[in-house]
Amino acid sequence: MKTLARFGRMLPLLLAVLLLTAFAGPKLKKTAVGKNITIGVPESFQALPDDGIATKYPSPRKPLAVFSNPSGRVDLSVQQKPTTFTNRDYALLLKIYKASIQNMYGKVQFLREDIQTVNKRDFVVLEFVSTVTDNRRGGNLAPIRKYQLVQYAIEGDQLFVFTFDAPADEQAQWQPTAHAVMGSIVMK
Repeated sequence: MKTLARFGRMLPLLLAVLLLTAFAGPKLKKTAVGKNITIGVPESFQALPDDGIATKYPSPRKPLAVFSNPSGRVDLSVQQKPTTFTNRDYALLLKIYKASIQNMYGKVQFLREDIQTVNKRDFVVLEFVSTVTDNRRGGNLAPIRKYQLVQYAIEGDQLFVFTFDAPADEQAQWQPTAHAVMGSIVMK
C-alpha cells in the first residue's frame, strides 16, 4: 500500500518529465561555418562535399556550407556575398528580398516577414511556401512546392544568407527544426 501511495505522489513528476522530453527541441550540434559564425545543425544532417555542393547549388559563388538530411530532400545552407547595404538598411532589405522572392516563384505564401534579434544580432526573416509550375507549352510536370525559412544578416561589407528548405508536404515535420536552427545562429 505504501508503494502505491509513493507511486501516486511521483506520478505527476514523472508525467512532467515525460512531457518535457516529448516537447524538447530537435538535437542540434554546434558547427562552425565561417570565421566567426556558428550554427546548430541537426544531428542527422551531413555536410555536403564540394562536388555535392557544386551539383546541387550551381553558382559562381559557392556557399560557405551546405548540410543535408539523409534523404537529401532537406537542406541547410549558408552563403556569403559582398553588399553595399549596411545593417541599418534591414527594413529596406526586407522589402527588396520579399519582392525578389515573389518574382522568383510562381506562387508564394508568406508565413512570416520580419526583422528579429537572434543572439544579440538582427536578421531579416522571411518564412514562406513557394510553388514553381511548369509553364512550358505542353509541359506536364507537377508543381514543386517548398517550405523555406531564410535569414539575412550584414556584417561589414558582407551579406550572410541562412536558408533552411524542405518539401512543403513535410513542413509540419521540419518547421520546428528550422526555427531551432535559425535561433541557434551566432555571429561574432
